[in-house]
Amino acid sequence: MTPDAIIVGTGPNGLAAGVTLARAGLRVALYEAHDTIGGGLRTEPLFDADVVHDICSAVHPMAAASPFFTRFDLAAHGVELRHSEAAYAHPLPGAPTVLAHRDLDRTCAGLGPVDGPRWRALMQPLVDRGPQVVDLVLGGPRALPRNPAAALWLAPRVLAHGTRRAPRRFAGEPARALLTGVAAHGLGPLPTLTGAGVALLLGHLAHRTGWPLPRGGSARIAAALAADITAHGGTVHTGQHITDLRELPPARAVLLDVSPKEFLRLAGARLPSRYRARLARFRYGTAAAKADFLLSGPVPWADPATGAAATVHLGGTQAEIFREESRTARGIAGAEPFVLVVDPAAADPDRARPGKRPLWAYAHVPNGSTADPYELIRRRVERHAPGFTDTILAHRTVTAAGYEEYNPNYVGGDIGGGAMTLAQTLARPVLRPDPYRTPLPGTYLCSASTPPGPGVHGMCGHLAARSALRREFDLDPGPTWGTRAADGAPWTRDAY
Repeated sequence: MTPDAIIVGTGPNGLAAGVTLARAGLRVALYEAHDTIGGGLRTEPLFDADVVHDICSAVHPMAAASPFFTRFDLAAHGVELRHSEAAYAHPLPGAPTVLAHRDLDRTCAGLGPVDGPRWRALMQPLVDRGPQVVDLVLGGPRALPRNPAAALWLAPRVLAHGTRRAPRRFAGEPARALLTGVAAHGLGPLPTLTGAGVALLLGHLAHRTGWPLPRGGSARIAAALAADITAHGGTVHTGQHITDLRELPPARAVLLDVSPKEFLRLAGARLPSRYRARLARFRYGTAAAKADFLLSGPVPWADPATGAAATVHLGGTQAEIFREESRTARGIAGAEPFVLVVDPAAADPDRARPGKRPLWAYAHVPNGSTADPYELIRRRVERHAPGFTDTILAHRTVTAAGYEEYNPNYVGGDIGGGAMTLAQTLARPVLRPDPYRTPLPGTYLCSASTPPGPGVHGMCGHLAARSALRREFDLDPGPTWGTRAADGAPWTRDAY
């Protein structure tokens, strides 16, 4: 059967595009180079058949809050999102670990009588307007007119925490570090306006929908999306490495969940020279180098409170994070990089077995680095958890360069799909009225290199699919996402 639409790549955005198109009644075919779907949502046993590890992303605050996943309803599709006692933790040298709880009152109490009220003043208005804030940040090019009030609340906070004046906003190091550790998720120099935007988006979600993990691993999300596509007549082809767009069967629309670099390889000289040159100038940012561990038991944190969080930021003080993140973005490898640790069993105890527990960690390193991150990460954890090394039963590492070999979308190890500079946030991957539509007829980009950018939220794929529905199929995607849900119930009205 000839497809109406083809999608190359089955990361979260490719799958979200597939759901959107298939629910609109189109015949959709997806092509994946690997033998398993998911992109950054893969979960596999690495050392022991009883214990699975998330290969890339593990914690999904935006999957719990994004407009796409809110309407898709992960729970209704069998995906249980589990929460640790605290959303995230930030150990500090010679001081108690500071914790971000889903309960904003509890978080503020832990920050003391001065910074507790300041944290509340920062986060409470965003929490109160959470859906509007999320829509503003994730809703794509048309989001601002829908959410002017949210923009008025968010913009001054971004300005206050995205410049060198940021340290003055809190009196003590715990609150400064707590927010700055979240800003480091933006994989770039700090402080910046984009880093502050990341911190406020993810930071307020910690107090609203939380930072959950899917029970059983990230692959559960990918499986739910793929099952919905096939339930609506779509097909998924794995082990199909597309090297040229001409290898694809004819279709009215082709959506590519790929980086600009990969798009240039797939399309070649068929792209106009000016557009090719603009794509070639697209910048890639700070990279991740990862280590997976199999441990004999829980991490022996010096402050046991750290173990209450599935996500732990190891970056030191605000000044240290600013310094190391900025140096790393300039290509300077440091001995004390920012390290993000995820302990899945802290939220999902089923992930551990007697005497066997998974742990996931990555260090921020210069783009393209070939350095093995094991010692950097081991030492960083050991400093805050004496005896950690003795719990390691097995480990494996992936360098930044190795990440690109594993997934061409992670150029040089940039798992964010491109540097989150202010310019590339506003024009991603290039400045066009419709950022998803390319000069090739019927061809669209839908990866994290398009708005709204990185994260497991599905919005890049969803918004690109909606653009294709309008332009290639003359279907108005305004009133509904598609025809009918898998259970026969109609989709609800939305504004996208």
